[in-house]
Amino acid sequence: MERGVAVKFSIEGIGGLPEITKGADLAALIVDATDLADGDILVITSKIVSKAEGRVVQAADREQAITDETVRVVATRQYEGGVTRIVENRQGVIGAAAGVDASNAADGTVLLLPVDPDASARALATGIRALTGARVGVILSDTLGRPWREGQTDLAIGAAGVHVFDDLRGSTDASGKPLSVTMPCVADEIAGAAELVKGKSSAVPVAVVRGLGRFVGDLDLPGARSIQRPAERDLFRVGADEAYNEGYRDGFDEAQSEGPLAAAE
Repeated sequence: MERGVAVKFSIEGIGGLPEITKGADLAALIVDATDLADGDILVITSKIVSKAEGRVVQAADREQAITDETVRVVATRQYEGGVTRIVENRQGVIGAAAGVDASNAADGTVLLLPVDPDASARALATGIRALTGARVGVILSDTLGRPWREGQTDLAIGAAGVHVFDDLRGSTDASGKPLSVTMPCVADEIAGAAELVKGKSSAVPVAVVRGLGRFVGDLDLPGARSIQRPAERDLFRVGADEAYNEGYRDGFDEAQSEGPLAAAE
């Protein structure tokens, strides 16, 4: 892209989709609902993918479902009426309740995230490309909070045919200064922008983004799982209370191993 040239893109919500049930052909439904062209990026709310894949459990089993979907507890906080659990789930996403959610689910049920959001995105992108002949990208989005900031935004939890990063490392900024760490996560940026037209209660679970075709690529590009920061570079692996308790236990165990005299000193 030529420096100094303004970029314009558009986002349009796709309405008219039916209520999604297990086994629904999402690719065909989306293609029937809108015209797609090369370079379009579809942002699809992960909940309709979960419905199509049958990732539904009874609401009474929600707490057990959270436990089952959890691979690592990051932080917990007691509040009146229960406990908030921030965890890493099987999909590699860190958020509240392992992504188990009752919003936009049928009464008495909750939805789990797709088993493999990147694979789900790839299957959708493959199907839509086959049906339309258009080279499109697909992002699956979900709503998450962020450390240190109030409120929520939609982020990419699955992606296919999209460059999830705009890797600018090794280039220069507008002043000619070298960029060594700049790598915008465009998949998250697109997911958040698309939520402005989808909303939470408008029954518009899919949006099409036009004008950002430079980020559309082959279906074997790294998916959204690559956005998750590796453990060895994660400076905030656990919550504050958990870190304190872990340090206290380590200190106590060390003192006990040195014997009562050393502990008394």
